[in-house]
Amino acid sequence: MNILLVEDDAALAELLCEELEAEGYQVQTLDSVEAAEPLLATTNVDLVISDLRLPGRNGITLLPIVKAMNNAPAMLLITAFGSVDQAVQALKAGADDFLTKPFDMDHCLLTVRRLLEHRQLKASVGGRRFHGMLGESAAMQNLFKSIEQVARADSPVLVLGESGTGKELVAKAIHQQSERKQGPFLAVNCAGIPSELLESEFFGHAAGAYTGAGKSRQGLLREAERGTLLLDEIGEMPLALQAKLLRVLQEGTVRPVGSDKEVSVDVRIIAATHRDPEAMVAENQFREDLFFRLETFTLHVPPLRQRGDDIALLTRYFLTQQQQNSKTQARQLSQAAWQILLNYSFPGNVRELQNAMERAAVFCDGEEIKPEHLPQRMRQSQDTAVQNMFAGLGSESLPPLLSLQQDYVHYVLEKTQGNKAQAAQILGVTRRTLYRWLDEAHKER
Repeated sequence: MNILLVEDDAALAELLCEELEAEGYQVQTLDSVEAAEPLLATTNVDLVISDLRLPGRNGITLLPIVKAMNNAPAMLLITAFGSVDQAVQALKAGADDFLTKPFDMDHCLLTVRRLLEHRQLKASVGGRRFHGMLGESAAMQNLFKSIEQVARADSPVLVLGESGTGKELVAKAIHQQSERKQGPFLAVNCAGIPSELLESEFFGHAAGAYTGAGKSRQGLLREAERGTLLLDEIGEMPLALQAKLLRVLQEGTVRPVGSDKEVSVDVRIIAATHRDPEAMVAENQFREDLFFRLETFTLHVPPLRQRGDDIALLTRYFLTQQQQNSKTQARQLSQAAWQILLNYSFPGNVRELQNAMERAAVFCDGEEIKPEHLPQRMRQSQDTAVQNMFAGLGSESLPPLLSLQQDYVHYVLEKTQGNKAQAAQILGVTRRTLYRWLDEAHKER
């Protein structure tokens, strides 16, 4: 990692340079913005550390130069106590963090490490991010490709997936990939509107259509004109309203409540539900003709438990977010905590993992998240899994520890899709140790 240090205090610059180089970083020291600017144009830099007050131009003037660079480095400002307000303004303008003199060297090194790790993560997930969704598993890559294909059509789309999988993000991605991206994107949860107000909410109403309707209203379908309307949890829509929605899809017109005139609408409908629409049709809870109209383009959003090593990718991403937002010291998970996450089924999917990392970061008072920092339901699930594993076995039938270790190593490798570097980190060992374990297991076969 290459660091550019811009500091005119020779003693502080020498101390910082020594400490950073002792951590393994490559450091180049300059004493002014004027000297730093040409170097940034020709040198690959991962982090810029600059004093705020420098001879000549102020250190903050480096910020727009840094942010305009391809693969922009992170930027850490150093400031005297009296300039904190100015440093805060720099944060709002895009600086990554600041330190106030005199600062604790351990805190400084931790901040540097955190900023570099965050930059690495941003670079590593860049190719795996798609309109706010993050995933490198085959299931998610297939979903991203399907979104691109479906977006080219202008027909209704049905998005299916469990709660917390990101169905609204999928709908937004379809909108952003489509020719309607310049138009509005509106989302409504059909389960969150009282049934007696649903028709007016969707179709609008004429003035005086009912008590309290003093003014006319367009309704969501017309408000989303030339854009996209997401009907989340469409399975909760009453059958009578489903029939009127079907007419909108077939005819492209709406009739506001209390009006005798049809009004043309140009809107793309995306419907989403966590329920099984075919089962609902069989139970007369969903109109079959509406289902057939919607299901031509159906996208299935995979649950987190079917996304392989996306669990590890998302865990690190959410933890890094917490480091940026709340300045937590937590930067990694213990082996035992990783084991709990890998064995957990995540009924709440990505949303549940995000909430778990937020909770763990708050309760963790060190650099390592441990099992006790995770939600109780996750820990209990792990205990149940272990009990089920050995249920019915007497003491004479219990497997040896080495066998369990080998099984777990292969389980982690399977979860990480053979990524040995990632597996070693989860197991809490070096790659050399992991290779030795695998070699020993191979020799025993």
